[in-house]
Amino acid sequence: ACRYLFNGTRVPYTVVLLVIGIFLGSLEYGTKHNLGKLGHGIRIWNGINPDLLLAVFLPVLLFESSFSMDVHQIKRCMGQMVLLAGPGVLISTFCLGALIKLTFPYNWDWKTSLLLGGLLGATDPVAVVALLKELGASKKMTTLIDGESLMNDGVSVVVFQLFFKMVMGHNSDWGSIIKFLVQNSFGAVGIGLAFGIASVFWLKFIFNDTVAQITVTLSASYFAYYTAQEWAGVSGILTVMILGMFFAAFARTAFKGDSHQSLHHFWEMAAYIANTLVFILSGVIIAESVLSGQTISYKGNSWSFLFLLYLYVQLSRCVVVGVLYPLLCRSGYGLDWKESIILTWSGLRGAVSLSLALSVKQSSGNSYLSSDTGTRFLFLTGGIVFLTLVVNGSTTQLLLHLLRMDTLTATKKRILEYTKFEMMKTALKAFENLGDDEELGSADWPTVIRHISSLKDLEGRQVNPHDGYEAGSLDPTNIMDIRIRFLNGVQAAYWEMLDDGRITQCTANVLMQSVDEALDLVSTSSLSDWRGLEPRVHFPNYYKFLQSKIIPHKLVTHLIVERLESACYISSAFLRAHRIARQQLHIFLGNSNIASTVINESEVEGEEAKQFLEDVRDSFPQVLSVLKTRQVTYYVLNHLNGYIKNLEKVGLLEGKEVSHLHDVVQSDLKKLLRHPPSLKLKLQEFGHWRNRCMN
Repeated sequence: ACRYLFNGTRVPYTVVLLVIGIFLGSLEYGTKHNLGKLGHGIRIWNGINPDLLLAVFLPVLLFESSFSMDVHQIKRCMGQMVLLAGPGVLISTFCLGALIKLTFPYNWDWKTSLLLGGLLGATDPVAVVALLKELGASKKMTTLIDGESLMNDGVSVVVFQLFFKMVMGHNSDWGSIIKFLVQNSFGAVGIGLAFGIASVFWLKFIFNDTVAQITVTLSASYFAYYTAQEWAGVSGILTVMILGMFFAAFARTAFKGDSHQSLHHFWEMAAYIANTLVFILSGVIIAESVLSGQTISYKGNSWSFLFLLYLYVQLSRCVVVGVLYPLLCRSGYGLDWKESIILTWSGLRGAVSLSLALSVKQSSGNSYLSSDTGTRFLFLTGGIVFLTLVVNGSTTQLLLHLLRMDTLTATKKRILEYTKFEMMKTALKAFENLGDDEELGSADWPTVIRHISSLKDLEGRQVNPHDGYEAGSLDPTNIMDIRIRFLNGVQAAYWEMLDDGRITQCTANVLMQSVDEALDLVSTSSLSDWRGLEPRVHFPNYYKFLQSKIIPHKLVTHLIVERLESACYISSAFLRAHRIARQQLHIFLGNSNIASTVINESEVEGEEAKQFLEDVRDSFPQVLSVLKTRQVTYYVLNHLNGYIKNLEKVGLLEGKEVSHLHDVVQSDLKKLLRHPPSLKLKLQEFGHWRNRCMN
């Protein structure tokens, strides 16, 4: 109901859930068991072990967030993320710790003050990232904030654990501190990579089994977190983050077609459920921390210090971004002043901070940490989580609007005009096809158009928006925008080819990466995605050494054949994807100058790939023949799969018959992928061909 009612408003969904949790908690803890069974259930949930809270919800949230991130953008923004999550967390911790120690009247020592500072260092900008995506903010900004929050959570927990051990009387010399930090950081990275490699290797043996593929990703995230956090004693958050990024880098193309969609929907739903439960539970915990802590909840001073701490949190965030701003501007994609304001305002606190505060409260009541201190920690943390989510989360859209970061550029508005014009043409075609039939007769077009509000303004319009585009068509901003859309079309074509079996997973990864690299250069140069593929097509000089008598003949032949096949796959896929993208661009933009410019750039890009395939066709026609045979075989088997599903859909086949036929086709597909038609090549022929190409 909340998702439905507040959709399209400036209030993030997670903020509404937090308020609901606070309302439920206030009813229960403020009315003394008047909620009966529901109240009993609320108290059971509120008594959850903080480690269990993190272990149940964090793997899902962290894996979904890191797996859905763009790998190329992560690489580019990694420097900025490390700055914000490393030095940034330390600056924030010491700023908050010093301010708390110097201004709060609780007589806490430096270790306790720094413990609260480290606890509040864990940012959780779930609501802000959701808003940025919804508003169509730059992918760069969303990736930076999302990636920083993931790393920040991991580093903050490590810093918190360090100060918590100090507070509880453990050894705190510099040697033990450095050892603890190194073990937590490198141990987490090692375990995350180990689980990632094992899972991706396992996925290679799972064929067209969506349930098994999803189960591998789900179980890997939980096993990795448990192994790191409980068994190895290192950061489970960093481990799952590394695992998710590894999957994003190396396993994204392992999921094809329906499997890819199913995986996406599963993790989206899992994260939605986890977020819903976490924020409602957080609200209950906040209400309990305020209402049950009688010693602090009814003293005006405590509330005053809560609001003062909120100001300190915002100030420390400003200090972090301000101090690191010169470095942030010079690394990754850079950072302008508007983006730095959003980055500062997006430092929300969430479930991780609350769980850490709960663990402090549960561990209090001894000579090291008094029960009053534990209660104050939970009260202050709960208040900060509430204030940052409600104030910062709810006002981010307004801030984006004031900074004019949510407005459409002139180029995007022009594209919208194009699309609306094409929508009218498409609607007219649909009306011609369906407007008259034998059974019901004809339909009334004016009534149809009256019910389609998106097309009302375009009715009777004779001017093609292409015409008004010509005057500014060669503006650099316009060309850059069309290049981006063209390259997105190329990437979509690669995905389609992967589903059709035209290219392998390895080839798809290489091709996708070339597009990502080209997208970074659209503002300064023409289309350049072939630049990243060129080294993969040409044979390096060390292949001359491979042909010497030192290395076994069969091994050399295998390596050369593999390289040649890969080069042919890359070249043919590149040419096909560009041809599809050119056709789509021409259909959409017609013969406009801007379309012709980008299409010409694409044709120039493809000249070298064409030449390479012509050379191979002249010298080794059997190579292209074998590759085409593989593609056609895979396509025919996929087509048979679709034919069987269609017969079931129209009711001509029943379950058992479908199952039998499906198993037969799947068996053939497995055999094809594991034992494809092989290519035989003579080493001498390759040597002559390579020398000729170099000359």
